[in-house]
Amino acid sequence: MKKALLFVSLLTLTAMTTTAQVYLDPKASIEERIKDALSRMTTHEKIQLLHAQSKFTSAGVPRLGIRQLNMDDGPHGVREELEWNSWSPAKWTNDCIVAFPSLTCLASTWNRDLSSAYGNAVSEEFAFRGKDIMLGPGVNIQRTPMNGRAFEYMGEDPYLAGEMVVPYIKAAQANGIACCLKHFVLNDQEIDRFAVNVNVSERALNEIYLAPFKKAVEQAHVYTIMGSYNMWKGIHCCHNDELINGILKKNWDWDGALISDWGGTTNTMEAALGGLDIEMGTYTDGKLKESEFDYEDYYLAKPFEKLIEEGKIPMSVLDEKASRVLRVIFRTAMNPNKVIGSQCSEAHYDACRQIGEEGIVLLKNEKNILPLDASKYQKILVVGENATRSLTQGGGSSELKTLRDISPLEALQTTYGNKIDYAQGYYSGRAIYDKVDEIDPEKQAALKAEALEKAKSADLIIFVGGLNKNHRQDCENGDRESYDLSFGQNELIAELAKIQKNTIVVMFGGNPYAMPWLNQVQALTHCWYLGSEAGTALVNVLSGKVCPSGKLPVTFAAKYEDYPYVKFGAESYPGLNKQVYYKEELFVGYRHFSSNNVKPLFPFGFGLSYTTFAYGKPTVEKVGNAVNISVTITNTGKMAGKEVAQVYATLPKTQAARPVKELKAFAKTRLLQPGESETLRMSVPMSELAVYEEQKHGWDILGGNYTFNVGANVNDIRGKASINIAN
Repeated sequence: MKKALLFVSLLTLTAMTTTAQVYLDPKASIEERIKDALSRMTTHEKIQLLHAQSKFTSAGVPRLGIRQLNMDDGPHGVREELEWNSWSPAKWTNDCIVAFPSLTCLASTWNRDLSSAYGNAVSEEFAFRGKDIMLGPGVNIQRTPMNGRAFEYMGEDPYLAGEMVVPYIKAAQANGIACCLKHFVLNDQEIDRFAVNVNVSERALNEIYLAPFKKAVEQAHVYTIMGSYNMWKGIHCCHNDELINGILKKNWDWDGALISDWGGTTNTMEAALGGLDIEMGTYTDGKLKESEFDYEDYYLAKPFEKLIEEGKIPMSVLDEKASRVLRVIFRTAMNPNKVIGSQCSEAHYDACRQIGEEGIVLLKNEKNILPLDASKYQKILVVGENATRSLTQGGGSSELKTLRDISPLEALQTTYGNKIDYAQGYYSGRAIYDKVDEIDPEKQAALKAEALEKAKSADLIIFVGGLNKNHRQDCENGDRESYDLSFGQNELIAELAKIQKNTIVVMFGGNPYAMPWLNQVQALTHCWYLGSEAGTALVNVLSGKVCPSGKLPVTFAAKYEDYPYVKFGAESYPGLNKQVYYKEELFVGYRHFSSNNVKPLFPFGFGLSYTTFAYGKPTVEKVGNAVNISVTITNTGKMAGKEVAQVYATLPKTQAARPVKELKAFAKTRLLQPGESETLRMSVPMSELAVYEEQKHGWDILGGNYTFNVGANVNDIRGKASINIAN
């Protein structure tokens, strides 16, 4: 009898435990798990979820077996491990990873499948390193070519950025790694980034700057978003009630957690009521024994808990934040389907190389000097620091510690052997986060002289330069100081081209730049940052093993003054008295150039190929709530290649000025053999054609004639089709 009673008691206890601990049951719905966990947590345990406990972790609930969240910088790879309480490297020996190409390079592929491959591969490395949240990707708009962080983003067009970020997020989060989309929003310059207040019209905010974030929320269901440092309407964006609670959480019905940028939180009451869910990086490099300011002193720690206990803020506010953090934990750290992942696998290097190959943009190719026929040349001189410099280092938070990097010079030597000679030509100093090395003019002159002397005996020159990830080049916490290339590169290229007309220029960098030497050189390729397989990807394109298919996600202006904001003076960039005004309104990038007949050096969407493509007549029809466009692309050249068809809509005229062309669809062909054709079918949801009406504070579909311009870039329209849409 006693044994029977004991057996019944054990069954009862097991049943009670199973049903009671719903939050630990992966078979239960996440919302059930959240509700159950909240019911068991103390006020202090809820508070603990909302702020950092180290540089890159926030607490779980150890008493209940709820895991902490492990975060790390992305988006191009997992940052090296740092010490628990400082910014110093932990000096692990097993945290070397694959550096993937920059997001500008990914955007240049115009290939959604490669975006998915990128998100899958990079998230596998995050998973293998035990991370739950990847701090990236970024979709801030490249409003200015001066922006030091533009290389982390996806160009100047909100549609392209949104379309390219969605597959990345979906693939990464399918592996159980949360993306932390950044920086929400208007973080479009590094100058005064902690304090500048951005003034922008309601229309431009919605149509340009919020648009890619909205697409990531509604289509990719991104799990976390990072607030930006700057202010909007005089309130920091990390805890801006109208922005976070109003637009993001209410209007867009987003259920994720808003994470502050590191040090972006400035006020307890605003943080509590303004929508911030996890506070990171506030004023501390350590715990109490190392700093007077403890993690428990964060704005969402003791000060917030005190307001809750005093009844000055209702418990519902705390519960809502804790629920959002728990939702992220259950989707990632406690997700039974989270992948184990892998690190530095050959599959990841392959993905890295393929993204780089399709992201390289061929901008000039006189007399078809490319692809390179090495049999024509006895001596090939490679000039330029970026031929050997590691471009995975520097840049700020996106700096990476790699297992292997293949440089352009190494790959050229592997391919062309002893035909290759090298001269550095110039130097730029170390990759430093917040300062610039002083350049020795004598050393610079000596390097230049050596290159010019070697050029005299070369049959072909390949100059490898551009920007790098030094401070005030492409680097966090500082914008560029000039539209010109630094370190005397313009003068060096011009003098090299005078000596040897067969000069090919290869440029790296995340931003456009002036090219006073362009007419003197035979070819130009722009590579962005290509990651660990940089040299292999580059040489595969130069040699013709891969036919270039990259297209620019930004406009390259002939001169800096042609960018739309410049004419409005300093108050439009970089701002005056901590105020910056986006006076160009909707006319960012190509929208300005096309609408005002300003001829760019290279237009948005531009990119040459080693083959040629013919476009058939496009067709358009409205089916339900979408407009469908079809066009047939035929490879009319002699080499297999890919082409990107781009669709720019011209909307009916309105009282408020609108751009004459706006990207609304694109598609990339498969690899077409000579003579082969493919019909691309693109669908434009009616919501993509809506315009923001400030009088209504909402969206509207204009009635009238819509023209869909189909072409190879914004200025190379191959066909048009129109349709009338009723209001």
